[in-house]
Amino acid sequence: MRNIVAIVGRPNVGKSTLFNRLTESRNAIVKETSGVTRDRHYGVAEWNGIEFSVIDTGGYVVGSDDIFEEEIRKQVIVAIEEANAIIFVVDVVTGITDLDTDVADILRRTKKKVMVVCNKVDNTERQLQSAEFYSLGLGEVFNVSAINGSGTGEMLDSLVEGLDKELKSEDEETELPRFAIVGKPNVGKSSLINALVGKDRSIVTPISGTTRDSINTRYNAFGFDFILVDTAGIRKKAKVHEDIEFYSVLRSVRTIENSDVCIFMIDATEGIQKQDLNIFYVIEKNHKGVVVLVNKWDLVENKESNTTKEYEDLIREQLAPYKDVPIIFTSTITKQRIHKALEEAVRVFENRKRKIPTSKLNDLMLDIINNNPPPAYKGKYVKIKFVSQLPTHAPAFAFFCNLPQYVKEPYKRYLENQLRKHYDFSGVPVRIFMRKK
Repeated sequence: MRNIVAIVGRPNVGKSTLFNRLTESRNAIVKETSGVTRDRHYGVAEWNGIEFSVIDTGGYVVGSDDIFEEEIRKQVIVAIEEANAIIFVVDVVTGITDLDTDVADILRRTKKKVMVVCNKVDNTERQLQSAEFYSLGLGEVFNVSAINGSGTGEMLDSLVEGLDKELKSEDEETELPRFAIVGKPNVGKSSLINALVGKDRSIVTPISGTTRDSINTRYNAFGFDFILVDTAGIRKKAKVHEDIEFYSVLRSVRTIENSDVCIFMIDATEGIQKQDLNIFYVIEKNHKGVVVLVNKWDLVENKESNTTKEYEDLIREQLAPYKDVPIIFTSTITKQRIHKALEEAVRVFENRKRKIPTSKLNDLMLDIINNNPPPAYKGKYVKIKFVSQLPTHAPAFAFFCNLPQYVKEPYKRYLENQLRKHYDFSGVPVRIFMRKK
């Protein structure tokens, strides 16, 4: 399980640019307008051999400064609760504002590591101007320019020094599979938990709960035995604005990272929305198994014989290219197919652990490759000579060849599809690596 670092601050100070810099991506949309809604808020960064998760806050389109102020305050409070460290971004160009002061007042009360990062410092004059941010009372101020990367090295050195180098799961001593129930607010996560571990269930043994609003329960009934990780139904409602995707993503990250399989719930009456895709992205990014539960199916009106198939096809299209996932239509109120969901989660867990003997893997894949070799690139032919499964928690395969740099993504996808065709990897991300022979 990784440490979590949250980036907070008022709008238009460069949080998204810094997020992209740390995660070496362009996942967050950057625009010279405050409150731009971004596609993703989660990424993974690495510095000095230490990996950590980065959460980018913001993305609000609102009508008044008062609402902005309230939403930012909520962001900071949730970040303090959920993150191991907090990066507080300020803008040297505009200087200290009332909003900066309010955020600093909240951050001074936490015992978490807080770093003041003064952005847009790209010349000597601005380095002198940044000194005013020491008056916020949060300690050292790190001068950076997120757009060109200057100063970020020193900031990251200090950041990783304060992270827990040996962060472990609370239940690392158990070898039982860990199934996390995740999804945006109000999709029925609490109802599913109540249906599974309610008073009418037989053997349910509680295990000590983890911190940060996660409750772990050992579910030992009806032939199942696993750890059920629930983050539903225990929110501090006064501190959570459930319409904003940031909160559900942030609260889901730690649960997802500390699980084997995610039972990913969506609302049948709404379909997959952007907020759902953000959470699914976190699952995929962490190479976890996934079972999609389309809950509240009993509320869908005018169901015909082909409705389920059409709905399922639409979901797979939205989740593309990661289409090979089990999709179960459930109702937690009527308890329709909830045990089918557990059966699929167990199957996905077994798929995630699947190991293919090297000899069988080569007999299968080399024959397939010979019949359909990688396309030539610039007149050069790629020859794949050996295949091996890597010793990772999730399925990953190395294909050894003479020119790995010339094997493009479409052919890697072809190899993955062939593996899925011959072996059951449903619900599990499969990674393909090309290596020099």
